[in-house]
Amino acid sequence: MALSSHLKTTSFHLILRSHLITPSKYIPSSLPNSYTKTKSQRIKKNHQGKKKRGRKKMAPQSFFILLVLFLHSFSSTISAQSPAAAPAPSATNVTAVLEKAGQFTTLIKLLKSTKMADQINTQLSTSNQGMTIFAPTDNAFSSLKAGTLNSISEQQKLQLVQFHILPSFYSAAQFQTVSNPLHTQAGNSPLNVTTSGNLVNITTGVVNATVANTIFTDSQLAVYEVDQVLLPLSIFGPAAPAPAPSKSATKVKGADSPSGSSDRGSTADSSTAMGLEQHGIAEAASVGIIAILAALSL
Repeated sequence: MALSSHLKTTSFHLILRSHLITPSKYIPSSLPNSYTKTKSQRIKKNHQGKKKRGRKKMAPQSFFILLVLFLHSFSSTISAQSPAAAPAPSATNVTAVLEKAGQFTTLIKLLKSTKMADQINTQLSTSNQGMTIFAPTDNAFSSLKAGTLNSISEQQKLQLVQFHILPSFYSAAQFQTVSNPLHTQAGNSPLNVTTSGNLVNITTGVVNATVANTIFTDSQLAVYEVDQVLLPLSIFGPAAPAPAPSKSATKVKGADSPSGSSDRGSTADSSTAMGLEQHGIAEAASVGIIAILAALSL
């Protein structure tokens, strides 16, 4: 008994058990087909399980790829159908500058009614040339003769606003060396700028104005306050003199009188002479008849 129990605990017993547990290594190839078939089925089943696990691992990745493709195509469709974004507004808005400064209500109304405000803002956002604006205050417009603005047409109001705009940027220092005349956006209505120290004077041919203050200036726009409305000579200048009257025909006496008058005078004279001649013949005939009657009576 002691020997058998000892054999159970020895390495020989353990080796024997391992051989019995893994018979595939030691069982000869002449084992029954049932055992071989069972092992091949187990190997095939394990292989199929690996394939299923591979498909399970690939399924989330495929779904994610399909989802990304769907979202990309959907966003492309939405972006193609959405309208184009509006252009960003200009950083400088001339009416906003004047409203912030105050006391330019009349000028703002003219800028809006003539559409010059939009034109200025567009030019500032699309051009690097810049602009210079002379801005009359409300008091400057009030000092005009009553009914001045109402007496001009809408086209002339547009020219009046354009006369206050230079199509280039001028800093205050540049007025010291500027060449006259300065051409405005009104076209054929130039103005002259002169300086005296730090004072800048503007002459239009109708009024003389002074730059009273710098309202706004940056790299593109300069707005200067002026104490008078700049009236262009082409609209508010003196009327052109009337053309000289042509020389009228002077009255001619005697032989220098018109031929029509001479003919009428000659006709009158001949008629008078004929009447006198007939009257003389009749008178002579009367005398002859009287003389014949007197001779017969003797």
